[in-house]
Amino acid sequence: MPLTFTLDPAVTPALRDGILDLWADVTDAGGAVGFVAPANREEIRPELVRHFAQMAEGRTRLLVGRDEAGQVVAAAFLTRNTHRLMTHWLWLYTVMVHPRHQGRGHGRDLLAAAADAARGMEGIEAVRLTCRGGLGLEHFYGSCGYKEVGRVPDAIRVAPGDDRDDIIMLLPLR
Repeated sequence: MPLTFTLDPAVTPALRDGILDLWADVTDAGGAVGFVAPANREEIRPELVRHFAQMAEGRTRLLVGRDEAGQVVAAAFLTRNTHRLMTHWLWLYTVMVHPRHQGRGHGRDLLAAAADAARGMEGIEAVRLTCRGGLGLEHFYGSCGYKEVGRVPDAIRVAPGDDRDDIIMLLPLR
């Protein structure tokens, strides 16, 4: 079944808990979403609160994907660049699809919905994201139209002795 995507949903306790659960489940499945397994919801919560604060300030927008039961199973944050010379592109952060929904094309659908949302934002010409090396994520993003435009070797320390590249990807919208 296809997911239903909503841009800028109302932030409710159910949405907050759904995103926290999604973030923890993606982390525990080995997802590269800013934390390492085992996930700790109380460590994730402040990061989610920061995203919500940026949403309240109008700098960040939330895209949520729900399954047929209405559960949050995908999410991404679109954040405007605040540097005055770079306001023509935005960041895509914390791109997540629940592990039980992966392999069904929902990641592609989420990225397409994010690109559509970015196209609808005045002045936005490109989407930029970073991904953790060593997982092949750059190939997935590349298959969705993103181009690798930079790489910082060993910039992400997953664990002592386990450093990964920080890969910069760009999706031109024009």
